[in-house]
Amino acid sequence: MEAVRARAAAEKTPRNKVLRFLIQHRALYIMLIPGIVYFLVFKYYPLLGSVIAFQDFNIFKGIAGSEWVGFKWFERFLTYPDLQRLLGNTLIISLYQIIFAFPAPILLAVLLNELRSMAFKRSVQTIVYLPHFLSWAMVYGFVYMILSVQTGMLNTLVEAFGFERINFLQKAEYFRTIIVASGMWKEMGWNAIIFLAALAGVNPSLYEAAKIDGAGRFKQFQHITLPGLTPAIMILLLLKIGNILDMGVEHINVFLNELTYKTGDVLDTYSYRMGIIGGQYSLTTAIGLFKSVIGFVLLLIANKVSRSTTGESLY
Repeated sequence: MEAVRARAAAEKTPRNKVLRFLIQHRALYIMLIPGIVYFLVFKYYPLLGSVIAFQDFNIFKGIAGSEWVGFKWFERFLTYPDLQRLLGNTLIISLYQIIFAFPAPILLAVLLNELRSMAFKRSVQTIVYLPHFLSWAMVYGFVYMILSVQTGMLNTLVEAFGFERINFLQKAEYFRTIIVASGMWKEMGWNAIIFLAALAGVNPSLYEAAKIDGAGRFKQFQHITLPGLTPAIMILLLLKIGNILDMGVEHINVFLNELTYKTGDVLDTYSYRMGIIGGQYSLTTAIGLFKSVIGFVLLLIANKVSRSTTGESLY
């Protein structure tokens, strides 16, 4: 009896409980292994290379043989004469994306959710998803066909109304609008998938009860649809705020030219020129660390505000 009691007591210890739980659900944890390996190899291990931000990195000497220079590259970046322009362009374009591009997939998901014909709904979904799979070079080609001075559809309409043709792609004042609009067109349908999934989790009986109570479409949206979307909206918004300094060099660089640097040159394009073209790897690593720290601080602040106002947060 004492041996049985001792075995039972041992099984109740926290260590043995965890071990039994892992064995019981071993299939799920085995399936997690590829994902864990991916993040370890491609996300966490490369973080060790961030040390070159504090070195005068030489690609031939490697990290171990490169000279330590402290905060030299951070000082050079923070004293760069055009830093204000780079930061300003980055923040303004990010703000435009949050104001205009972020709500677009939410609106699209709500409109698709209202469709009753499944065949038509699936057809529309397929059409709006397709641009996500196009490269930015192809997107630029479509934009060029629409905005071209010689053959562009928009300029044809401008001329038809008696106005002079406008070279939209060479005008700095139109650059941000083109970037935000092209990004919305490419990613709106794909991003709507998350919100459609959130809407699928809303209990249909809530809409039936609202109809019985005399609630119209707007009231149903206000009191049922929107609260059902709020968790997904807040989580994605927090992630967007955390990446507010990340523009994506592929998107910006394909539209950027010397005439649009004034409003279109951002931190990512500057890093591309300095790092990939100029070979200043330490400088671009310092810029990347700067962006990460700023994004992390903004994420902490936004997460706290969200938790206190809406009750939704990342942690």
